[in-house]
Amino acid sequence: MSVVIVGGNDCMVRRYKDLCKQYDCQAKVFTQMKDGLKNKIGCPDLLVLFTSTMSHKMLRYALNETKGQDNMIVARSHSSSMSALRNILEEHAS
Repeated sequence: MSVVIVGGNDCMVRRYKDLCKQYDCQAKVFTQMKDGLKNKIGCPDLLVLFTSTMSHKMLRYALNETKGQDNMIVARSHSSSMSALRNILEEHAS
């Protein structure tokens, strides 16, 4: 399963990827708005949006880039903690 995480904390990127690996998921993490974000998201199975740590512009880019993908799951969380990501992965990746 492929997972794209948008938002979150810079210092937590490695921990997010390690947790996704425990659930047999490949993860891409975008914590900041950078050039080419629109082209790098791709077609994930699960899109995780940590809404408290991302800008509105970043949210719009992520949702517009993945618009029209019927088999993709979008999970939003206001918290960007490890337990929030674990709960999302428990629900959708197991």
